[in-house]
Amino acid sequence: MNSLQVENLTKTYTSAGRQLTVLHEVSFALQAGDTLAIVGPSGSGKTTLLGLCAGLDRASSGSVWLQGIQLDKLSEDQRAAVRNQHVGFIFQNFQLLPTLTALENVQVPLELRGERNVARTAQALLARVGLGERGHHYPAQLSGGEQQRVSLARAFANRPQILFADEPTGNLDPDTGDTVQQLLFDLNKEAGTTLVLVTHDLELAAKTQRVLRMKGGRVVEGEVARTA
Repeated sequence: MNSLQVENLTKTYTSAGRQLTVLHEVSFALQAGDTLAIVGPSGSGKTTLLGLCAGLDRASSGSVWLQGIQLDKLSEDQRAAVRNQHVGFIFQNFQLLPTLTALENVQVPLELRGERNVARTAQALLARVGLGERGHHYPAQLSGGEQQRVSLARAFANRPQILFADEPTGNLDPDTGDTVQQLLFDLNKEAGTTLVLVTHDLELAAKTQRVLRMKGGRVVEGEVARTA
């Protein structure tokens, strides 16, 4: 079974009475543990594709199977349940809850799953990303790199089978970005998690096994095989 399978995915919006197609019949498949970078200029449909793959939005046509589950057949609540069970997500702007500490932010997905010993698990995840002593700090008290590492720990809290990352190093300085990149790939290997990331950083894309190049909502080059 593929970890992620996308078939003829198309997304169309209505704007000022006109139909605007931002994604045109995109297809690809990933197996467990694969790493894929989606690259292309701004407006090429990268983030739209990522959101559809993660079940954050519904396609106009085509299908997405995530861990064998066909997302386009599900309601919004059902897709949310699938995400909670199988998916981790990392955003460029971190998306941490400002009123919760770093430790509490990491605990949220664990609590939603009804797990026990959530504080202990969250603390271990923060330690894994080098923030074991920063759990009591709020997001505003953390640097950008520290906030992104908290979001990494949160993304891996529910032991996702697939991790989606939208420009995970886009708001970070080069040294901090390198640290976050290394953590992404280390955690990917340790957990066997499928990794799908959107990036403008071609050096980061070159570290993945496969690359999907987008332009104008279409795949302009097939996936490029790379040595892992």
